[in-house]
Amino acid sequence: MTRRLLFTLFGLMLTGFQGFAQPFAIGHLSTTYTDAARSRPVPVEIYYPADQAGDGVPVAAGNGEAYPLLVFGHGFVMSWDAYQNIWEAVVPAGYIIAFPRTETGLSPQHAALGQDIAFVRSALLNENSDPSDLFYQRVATASAAMGHSMGGGASFLAAAQDTGFRVLVNFAAAETTPSAITAAAGIDLPALLFAGENDCVTPIAAHQQPMYDALGSNCRNLVTIRGGSHCQMAESNFYCNIGEASCTPAPAISRAVQHDCINRFLLPWLDAQLKADCAAGLRFDSLVLNDTSVSVQRTCAACVTTAITPPVKAGPSVTLSPSGDQLLFSGLNLEAGDAIRLSDLSGRELTFHRLPAAANELQLNLPVLPPGAILLRLERNSMVVWAGKVLR
Repeated sequence: MTRRLLFTLFGLMLTGFQGFAQPFAIGHLSTTYTDAARSRPVPVEIYYPADQAGDGVPVAAGNGEAYPLLVFGHGFVMSWDAYQNIWEAVVPAGYIIAFPRTETGLSPQHAALGQDIAFVRSALLNENSDPSDLFYQRVATASAAMGHSMGGGASFLAAAQDTGFRVLVNFAAAETTPSAITAAAGIDLPALLFAGENDCVTPIAAHQQPMYDALGSNCRNLVTIRGGSHCQMAESNFYCNIGEASCTPAPAISRAVQHDCINRFLLPWLDAQLKADCAAGLRFDSLVLNDTSVSVQRTCAACVTTAITPPVKAGPSVTLSPSGDQLLFSGLNLEAGDAIRLSDLSGRELTFHRLPAAANELQLNLPVLPPGAILLRLERNSMVVWAGKVLR
């Protein structure tokens, strides 16, 4: 006897979707934390959501929520102000971002920068519990280790040693000493790696690709920006520009175009991972399918939450065979070219099927699947239009 399961659908219209919340103003604080364990002062620049822009202004009260924390490592001989494009993108969207200002010289210690990234996360979380502090009850435990170039490599070192980070994000990450590639094997966090197709400073084949391949995570993404370069991940920077000018190929797109591309992918992915926003995850997944300005390697979907609620209406039925090797969909109005994608709860893709012709019913043969919940999504014209789940 077969088991009849309800396939709950939700019609998330993804194209042109925008949130209704007004963007936050940007507050700024320059401070120094001291890591007592290392007797090490760590100067930090912090940008955060505020109701009005300024230095030391109160953190936005919002609806009483705390804001996810991003800790960002800088590139070789680059200072935090080279990443204005990053903080101006994430802070208005409801994120706190902190930039350690250490290891800025000609002989940086990569391990120390990784430790500083990890330390700043814990320092700001401590501020969250201090009633006298600016950040009291405003720092969420959800956090990301981030960085560019050398700082991108150091973000691997930070994530490998600090289990408090929720995700890993970096831009044109460079191999470090100790090795970021080696450290990647011990990281099981969801990861988003950006690379520039025309990066001649840290070429993909020698840096980001082996990092991606080595990651211990079953949910990782490598987004390569077509025509993008190493230094254009950030604002124009004298030292980075000198290094990039000495190698080829040159960037084939403008800095503004590269920044726009970063923001299109970065913000929905962060929202999906750190704010449990499945709609944002579906927007990211749709960009992966539809945006021709990038090429993407991935092992998962960004919409990994199972909280697909509330249902808008009863959906079609799905019958799972007793052996678990077939799904029978009925009550569907499928079009030729539609695709059904199955993934596990971590977002790892299990199977993908594209329809050769329109149909109202579909019998889908399945590979051997693990027990538990299976997420299903319908994609039409490269856009995710609804999704649901079944239980094995």
